[in-house]
Amino acid sequence: MEQTMSRLLIETVVKRALEDIKENPERGIRNLIDMALQFSEGRFQREFFTSAQTMLQNENSAYYKLVRDIISHTDTQRLYTFGMNLGYNGCTVGAHRIRGNERLFGCNIPWTVAIQLDGRKLGEKEQKYQSLVQAGEKLGIYTWMLFPGERPEEALTIVKEHPDSAFILYCEPEKLTADFLDEAAGAYHLMLAVRYGEDAADLCADLRRRGMLYSVWYPYGQNDTEMILNGDLFCRAQELSPAFTALLPEPECPDAIQRLVYQTVQRVRGEQSYHTILWELWGDNRLVDAIISYDACSVYFDTDGNICDRGGRIECPHHNLFESGLVDILMDACPKKIPADSRKAGTAGRAVS
Repeated sequence: MEQTMSRLLIETVVKRALEDIKENPERGIRNLIDMALQFSEGRFQREFFTSAQTMLQNENSAYYKLVRDIISHTDTQRLYTFGMNLGYNGCTVGAHRIRGNERLFGCNIPWTVAIQLDGRKLGEKEQKYQSLVQAGEKLGIYTWMLFPGERPEEALTIVKEHPDSAFILYCEPEKLTADFLDEAAGAYHLMLAVRYGEDAADLCADLRRRGMLYSVWYPYGQNDTEMILNGDLFCRAQELSPAFTALLPEPECPDAIQRLVYQTVQRVRGEQSYHTILWELWGDNRLVDAIISYDACSVYFDTDGNICDRGGRIECPHHNLFESGLVDILMDACPKKIPADSRKAGTAGRAVS
């Protein structure tokens, strides 16, 4: 990522703000949000920080406890690196680049991409995955959600090659061995997401001792509706002190249940009653994407490299990440109707970089 004067200034402000937050979390986080709003130029940044500013006017907000907890137990350089990659690279520079390239190529470009990895194939297909992330960064995609399955250590080869992106690794707790955590600790642009369950507590406590940034995630279906609607799941999950509690609908989860869960997540998040940020993966990812480029787009690749919908149904059978470039896939699978004048006004003849 190019070191522009704007970025250098923001880096200085963020580093100072993180130190201030350590001394006085409540005042420090409010000051950081106020400064972020001053630097905000894009629609997404302004909406996000205005909303955060409004929420933190509530002195009883549980998010103050979340901030105190994270700043006390997470390595500061890790917070800074992940935050800059996600916030500046992904939602500022990346968002601008996405809008320009959407005009150029006439297709939707997602702000984040989810990839289901097969550790057994990763050695054979590693260069394809590396090329995918490299192509994504050129388009403006700097946030990647990886589901590594049985061998999360294999995913670190992708993470380490792309220090400008923010990676969230969704893992089963029993797969995160001490050796894996020792290796992952060097990737400051990585956040681990631990599947919530009986085995998660000890692992989260270990991550906390190590000063690593982590969240929890929970795959939900129709049978989980009650404990989500009555808040039992959120109440139990927050005891693990995760930054985020992410909910991911199972492939067979009915659309009506997902809509109900997403409405609940939005409402409860606004009430600020839990010291963890609730996130419904598909609904909130599409919400952010719609704010960035006015048209929601969600991209998920399965283990065979096919682009799929959230239910695992192949959307574009003749385009595969192992056989086609990312731009070609998006142009075919995610077309965007844009007036010709709008394209000419953008970046005629070249991609935004």
